[in-house]
Amino acid sequence: MMKQITSESIRSFEEQLYLNEKSKATVEKYTLALRRLMEYLQGMELTKARLLSYREHLQTQTKAQTVNGALSAIHAYLDFAGWQECKVKLLKVQRQAFLDESRELSEAEYKRLLSAAKNRGNERLYLLMTTICGTGIRVSELEYITVEAAKAGRAEIRMKGKTRIILLQKELRNRLKRYAKERGIESGRIFRTKSGKTLDRSNICHDMKKLCKDAKVEASKVFPHNLRHLFARTFYAVEKNLAHLADVLGHSRIETTRIYVAVSAAAHERMLNRMRLIQ
Repeated sequence: MMKQITSESIRSFEEQLYLNEKSKATVEKYTLALRRLMEYLQGMELTKARLLSYREHLQTQTKAQTVNGALSAIHAYLDFAGWQECKVKLLKVQRQAFLDESRELSEAEYKRLLSAAKNRGNERLYLLMTTICGTGIRVSELEYITVEAAKAGRAEIRMKGKTRIILLQKELRNRLKRYAKERGIESGRIFRTKSGKTLDRSNICHDMKKLCKDAKVEASKVFPHNLRHLFARTFYAVEKNLAHLADVLGHSRIETTRIYVAVSAAAHERMLNRMRLIQ
């Protein structure tokens, strides 16, 4: 049988991803990677040689981590289709010893974003950013921040077949309860649209970007996941326990957590200077 990627097979794969409880963001990422591969093949049969050529093509277009992300999505499809013989190796990427400060949000910048949200009278966005940065949850996990969780002081996060407990410190849970009461939210998720639906990731990101000018923060640093990164770095600075942090963040692999706590280039340079090895 000819190994050909079609729109119909991508839809079937998409359905399977949802049945496997993949998040909406993951499904969109995987299907986009497949549609791009389908466009590249232009109706030709998928072979390992052609996937190798596609890998080389991607390398000229984007960074290695992004290439590996696309290949991982394609590999998942190959498993689904039973075409494992077409798989190619991921690119080898050495873990960076320090983070790119131009893309990481600092504590001072975070506080300026909060001030900008407050000055605009956007209390929901102010509290949403505070909740993500104060707990380290993913934006997709905001639905578990409920009135019941605020009253209990803890939220039970259930994602991808795993469950973990997130503590809500006293000041945060008081703010959440007060916000819900003022808006007549008696039960269920606190962060919702006027119609009661879960907030969309892209809308949250768009609203955060609107704060950049007033907060004097580069737009490239402002997106919800960077609040999670800031939580992780701050947590690790207080408690140097990578395994504990991995549990709090919900990471299955501690290698993923290491990425979150890499030191800045400036801090790395200060450490090199203290070594006094350059005469």
